[in-house]
Amino acid sequence: MVRRKKSRIERFFSLNQHRKRWGARRHVVADPDLAAMRDRIVAAGEAVQTRGSDKSLDRHLANLRFEFSGQSELLLHHATLIVLIRREVRLPESLARFHALWAQEAEFLCGHLNLRWLISAADTFAEHDPDPQDRAIGMMASLLGNTVKIGESDRYIHGAESLKPLPDRIERLQTELVPLFEGTSVFTVGTDDTLRNLYWRLEPFFAAGSAGMILRTVYDRMQVNDTAFARLRALHHRDRTGWWNDDPDAS
Repeated sequence: MVRRKKSRIERFFSLNQHRKRWGARRHVVADPDLAAMRDRIVAAGEAVQTRGSDKSLDRHLANLRFEFSGQSELLLHHATLIVLIRREVRLPESLARFHALWAQEAEFLCGHLNLRWLISAADTFAEHDPDPQDRAIGMMASLLGNTVKIGESDRYIHGAESLKPLPDRIERLQTELVPLFEGTSVFTVGTDDTLRNLYWRLEPFFAAGSAGMILRTVYDRMQVNDTAFARLRALHHRDRTGWWNDDPDAS
């Protein structure tokens, strides 16, 4: 059974929640100069990716500074806003700054954030955006990113990352339906139009504001990183059923 999410009242009276917000005031940047932030580089030595979150807000944000060392300060500012939103620190103000940042710098953020932080941004749109369409698009981007992450995690756990395609199975798929479960079946590798049709259905949402840009960026990154999308792409040979765009800026 999925554990029930705590209500806002329960979170308000939670000592743990208050601990996570202690010292927050000094991390709230009022009306930052986003253009100046974009041009400044975080200098914190060797970059180290964070794992999980520290209950101390000070330590967690200090760790994030190491993670973004060598990158634009604007990316660190974006991550900091997400942390403040997750911990409900001056939530209306933090959300307003998050949306203002995406309104002004969406192209830069999509071009420079890694998938981890793009999915975190999508989660924020999905949970907090006042526009139902933006919430839905954010949820699509988050679901896409996390579903692929599940598949690749399962592949790693089972030691399947070194397995090679089996030519006899690929050949069988050209003439036979191979069932999976509940009426679904294995893709007809090389020619299948399912993912091309999925792309066509997603395409209108790519143009829908900042959330749409995130969805498009997450989708495009899945086609070039080591994912099931990219591995199927490498085996695909029917041009008219391709589901990727070699020049995303042309779409």
